[in-house]
Amino acid sequence: MKKHLTFLLLWAITLPLFAQTPVYLNPAAPLEDRVEDALQRMTLEEKVAVLHAQSKFSSAGVPRLGIPESWMSDGPHGVRAEVLWDEWYGANWTNDSCIAFPALTALAASWNPEVAALYGKSIGEEARYRNKNVLLGPGVNIYRTPLNGRNFEYMGEDPCLAAQMVVPYVREVQKNGVAACVKHFALNNQEIDRGHVNVQVSDRALYEIYLPAFKAAVQQGGAWAIMGAYNQYKDQHCCHNQYLLNDILKRDWGFDGVVISDWGGVHDTEQAIANGLDMEFGTWTNGMDWSKSDSYSRYYMAQPYLQLLKDGRADEKILNDKVRRVLRLVFRTNMSPNRPYGSFGTQEHAEAGRRIAEEGIVLLQNNRNVLPIDLSKTKSILVVGENAVKRMTIGGGSSSLKAKYEASPLAGIQARVGNAAQVTYVKGYESPAEREQDVKNAQEAQLKTIDAKALRAEAVEAAKSADVVLFIGGLNKNGGQDCEGADRAGLELPYEQDLLIAELAKANPSTVVALVSGNAVAMPWVAQVPAIVEAWYGGTEAGNAIAAVLFGDVNPSGKLPFTFPVRLQDNGAHAAGEYPGDGKSVAYRDDIFVGYRWLDKEKIKPLFAFGHGLSYTTFQYGKAVADKSKITASDAVTVTLSVKNTGVRDGAEVVQLYISDKKASLPRPVKELKGFKKIRLKAGEEQTVTFTIDQTALSFYSNVNGAWVAEPGEFEALIGASSADIRATVKFVLQ
Repeated sequence: MKKHLTFLLLWAITLPLFAQTPVYLNPAAPLEDRVEDALQRMTLEEKVAVLHAQSKFSSAGVPRLGIPESWMSDGPHGVRAEVLWDEWYGANWTNDSCIAFPALTALAASWNPEVAALYGKSIGEEARYRNKNVLLGPGVNIYRTPLNGRNFEYMGEDPCLAAQMVVPYVREVQKNGVAACVKHFALNNQEIDRGHVNVQVSDRALYEIYLPAFKAAVQQGGAWAIMGAYNQYKDQHCCHNQYLLNDILKRDWGFDGVVISDWGGVHDTEQAIANGLDMEFGTWTNGMDWSKSDSYSRYYMAQPYLQLLKDGRADEKILNDKVRRVLRLVFRTNMSPNRPYGSFGTQEHAEAGRRIAEEGIVLLQNNRNVLPIDLSKTKSILVVGENAVKRMTIGGGSSSLKAKYEASPLAGIQARVGNAAQVTYVKGYESPAEREQDVKNAQEAQLKTIDAKALRAEAVEAAKSADVVLFIGGLNKNGGQDCEGADRAGLELPYEQDLLIAELAKANPSTVVALVSGNAVAMPWVAQVPAIVEAWYGGTEAGNAIAAVLFGDVNPSGKLPFTFPVRLQDNGAHAAGEYPGDGKSVAYRDDIFVGYRWLDKEKIKPLFAFGHGLSYTTFQYGKAVADKSKITASDAVTVTLSVKNTGVRDGAEVVQLYISDKKASLPRPVKELKGFKKIRLKAGEEQTVTFTIDQTALSFYSNVNGAWVAEPGEFEALIGASSADIRATVKFVLQ
C-alpha cells in the first residue's frame, strides 16, 4: 500500500510538469504539431540560422529551445573522418576510422534489394553511432557515359534497377534516425563543367530515364533529404531550380523533407529563396577563402536573406516552409524518441561489407573453366598489378574514407592460399603518386620517373614459370580516373596496362584479369585471356571478397549494372557527338536511348551486355507462360517460368524481365528492364519465377500530354540472363 501511495504522490507532483511541456518537446505528439509549436516559438534570426551552415558539415540548432544542431557526413560508402570545424582537413581523431563499404556500382551489381537493405542498415548504424543525422548519399545519377568520374558512386545505367536498389537502402538508413540525402538531383551525369553546364534534355528522357530512381527514393523509400546538383537545367542551377525542386519534387511528388545544396552549389539569394532550396552548405562568397571565420554569415541564405526579410522584401511564408522542413528533419532524427544507438567499426559491419562485395563481383568471362582456381593442381601463383596493393578507400573526392582497415587483393589471396601454393607479387605497372586527401599540411609527393618498360619486362618474365597469373588492375581514385571533379580522358586502361595484359597472356595462357574499377573499360586483349572478373571497389573487405570468388568459396552471382561497349563511340552520348558540350551547355541527343537502349537501337554488339554475369554453375530457363493473352488498362498479366540449376554447384541467378512495345506512336527502345528477381538454387534445384506486369510497366512519358501513356496494342515480355541473352518470350495484348 505504501508503494502505491508513493507512486500516486509522485504522479500528482509531476503531472503538472508534463502538462506544461511544450508540444515540440513531447515525443508522443504528432510530428506536424511539434513542428508548428516549435516554429511559432522561433525568432526571425533563429529561423534563418537553421537554413545555412555554421561549419563545414553542420548547421545551427536553436539552443534556447533545446533544438540540436544538424550534422552531415559525406559518404554513400562509409562515414567520413571528422574534419576541423572550419577547414576541410582531417581533425586527426583516433576513434573515427570507419568500415568502408563497397562502392555503389558494386551494390547495384548484386541486383539484390535484400543486400541493398543490409547496406543501408549497416552504414546507417555507423552514421548514427557517430551522431550524424544526415548521411550524404546514396547517389542515383544515371550512368550515361563511361567517362564520368563519379560513376562509381552511382547505381548504373537503368532507372528500373537504380529505383529498386535505392528504396531499401534509404529505408534502412532512416530506421537508425539518420536521414538519407539522395543525390545529385538531377542530371549530374558528367564532371566536366559540372558547376555550370546547362543540360538540355527532353521531358520524356527526364521522366523516363533520369528521374525514376529519385522518385522511388522519395515516394517509396520515404527519403527525408535530397541534395541538389551542381549543374543547370533550364538555365537555373539545380540547387535552386523552380522546375526540379518546387514543381516536380515538392508539388508533384509530395516531398516533405529538406533540399540540401551540394557544397558550393548556391549562387544567388533570391533564387535560393524562391526556387526550393532549404539548407545551404559549402558556399564561397565575397572572395572568402576556405577558413574565413565569419564566412557563414555571408552565405546567400544567411545575413542577405535576413536583411531581405527585415526590409519586407522576402515573404515569411516561404521562410516558414523551409524552417518546417528543417524541423521535420530534426524531429525525425536527433530528436526522435525511437532513435537507436547504432554501432561503429564492428566485425558485423565488416562481414556485411564483404557479403555485399561478394554478391556484386561479376564473372565476365571464363573460357576453359580456368576459374575457380583449383589449389590441388596449382603450386605457383603470380599476382601482378598495382591495384593488388593500392589502397582504394582513400581518394576519389568526397567519398574518400578513413577506413579501420583495408584488405588488399594481394593480402586476400595470400590469406586464402596459405601454404597450399607459392604466391609471388610483381608490380607490373605503376601510377603517378598523388597526395592523399584529407591530411593537413600534407607534403606533395615527389614524382619519380616510372620505367614502365622495365616493370612490364619483370612481370612478363615471372609469368612464364607460374601455373596461374592473376592480374589485378583497372582504374583507381587518382584525378582523371574514378574521381570527383574530372572525367576520364578515354575508355582504355591507364598506365600502359593494355600492353602489359597482352604480353602476360602471351607469356602464360592461364592469365586471369581482375579489374578494380567503377567504370567500363575497353579490352583489346579480351580474346587473349581466358577469364575476366569485374571486382569493383570493394571497401574494407575487398581483397577477401575477391579471393573468395577466385578460389570458388563463393559462386559469383553479380550482373553488370551498365554496358561495357567495345568502343567509346558505341555509347550513345558519344555517338551523338555532343559530350561534353561546348563548355556552357550539353544537349542529350541520345534522349531516352541510354546504355543498352542505344546499342539495341543501333544493332551494336556490346563487349559485355547490361545484366551480364556468369556463374560457376549453369541455369536452364523454361517456357514463359502468361495467365491471359489480353488485358485492360486496369488489369495486369502474370508471367511465370521455371529456372533450374543444371550444374553441380549451388548458385544464384538474376532473372530479368524486359518489355517490348511492338508498335508505338513514338520511338521506343527495343526492350526495357521492368523487373528482376535474384533466386538461389541448389545444384539440380528448380524454382518457379513470377512477374506481374501492369499498365505502369507498359507506359511511356508523352511530351505532348505531359503524362504517362500506355497505348493499346501488342507487347512482348522478354525474360533472360542479360539484355543480350533472352531465354524466353511471351506475347500479350493491351486492349
